[in-house]
Amino acid sequence: MGEDGNTSIFNLSYSSFLLVGFPGLQEGRPLLVLPLTFLYVSIVSANALVIHTVVAQRSLHQPMYVLIALLLAVNICASTAVRPKMLEGFVHYANPISLRGCLTQMFFIYFTLLLDYNLLLAMALDRYVAICHPLRYTDLMTSHLLGLMATFAITRSLGVAVPLVVLTAKAQFCKTSVIRHFTCEYIALLSIACGDLTFNNRLGLAMRLVTVTFDLALLGTSYTRIIYAAFRISSGGARAKALHTCGSHLLVILTIYLSGLSTSIVFRVAKTVSQDVQNLLSAIYLLLPGALNPLIYGVRTKEIRQHIEKMLCGMQSPQDSREKSQNVRGERDLPG
Repeated sequence: MGEDGNTSIFNLSYSSFLLVGFPGLQEGRPLLVLPLTFLYVSIVSANALVIHTVVAQRSLHQPMYVLIALLLAVNICASTAVRPKMLEGFVHYANPISLRGCLTQMFFIYFTLLLDYNLLLAMALDRYVAICHPLRYTDLMTSHLLGLMATFAITRSLGVAVPLVVLTAKAQFCKTSVIRHFTCEYIALLSIACGDLTFNNRLGLAMRLVTVTFDLALLGTSYTRIIYAAFRISSGGARAKALHTCGSHLLVILTIYLSGLSTSIVFRVAKTVSQDVQNLLSAIYLLLPGALNPLIYGVRTKEIRQHIEKMLCGMQSPQDSREKSQNVRGERDLPG
């Protein structure tokens, strides 16, 4: 018997689980499969369309557009990590998953979420240089710097996601094999673990607070200086362009951080909220960026929108190419 008097901690630890995503839904669960499948296909298609546009158009081979394409690629990976098991859970009330599969899914969820945060930091740096130091933009924002930022983003994301997964893998799951969630989130797994989980809880909370606080401080400082510099631009057209571009990025930032904040508050504070509501907020947090980001960048970013319209409508012509080249030369100091 263990020191805490619970023999199950040592004698039993479940190695397979049942995901019960929305326990309050019964007969209507299969009816949601078709619209959710359509939503997933739409997310992948919309993100892939913008990515293809950036890759195919040489005029869009600039740091800001490359970062947008990377962000949307991460959106596809994040949706793919969550959606298949979520859909399977609507077909079967209890969705089986192994511990290894659960930990793998958890890793990709947090790795892609953290990549989102880090890419938003890189985009803030790009806009800061473009607006606050436009004459040095092409000298500073080189492919080498982009590579360094991508390496930093991946390393930092791994530095948070890997410890969470390793720590979770060492836990003992003896309370139940039923996870009342549609995916293997860190908090959902800890809720069925036994033993002393003080360190696990504190580490998860500390990592989230440090990451979010640090990122928001950098983002707030960067965009404050960017907006201040934008209002000092003498040209009305250039000023409007700079503010419009920053507005797109700020919409994406608000979408990601506000949905994450609401989820954390509900999980940790509002204990009386039903499990279905908690899971719904998690679904919004995990899937909303993938649905909104391609719309925000595909519609609000003029250069991307124009190329998508031409590609979809078959309106490419030599005159369009000449106009595109002239626009790129005239706006190179403030891309996007």
